[in-house]
Amino acid sequence: MTTTPLSYSPEELSAQVIAVLNELTMDWELDLEEDIGPSTRLIDDLAFESIDIVRFVVALEQHFNCKGLPFEKLFMRDGDYVDELRVNEVVEFLNESLPTAHSS
Repeated sequence: MTTTPLSYSPEELSAQVIAVLNELTMDWELDLEEDIGPSTRLIDDLAFESIDIVRFVVALEQHFNCKGLPFEKLFMRDGDYVDELRVNEVVEFLNESLPTAHSS
């Protein structure tokens, strides 16, 4: 069995998450003062609703070809859902959570 790490630098991960968000929101009529970046807020800036969070999770899993990531660690703190997430928090989560790919 060979092991191939799915390792990305924080900058590469950030760029890929931003690309996923840009693709997801390209048809939305957003009035952003700046392009999507590390400090962009999913709910306040991008007007995400719960269904958009689900679509974002699916898009990330498809983009990184990795299902079953522990997104509950990202979306819940102390037993409650978070009120807001920034792009950089998603990047940090993926940096810690993307597994090593195994192939035989």
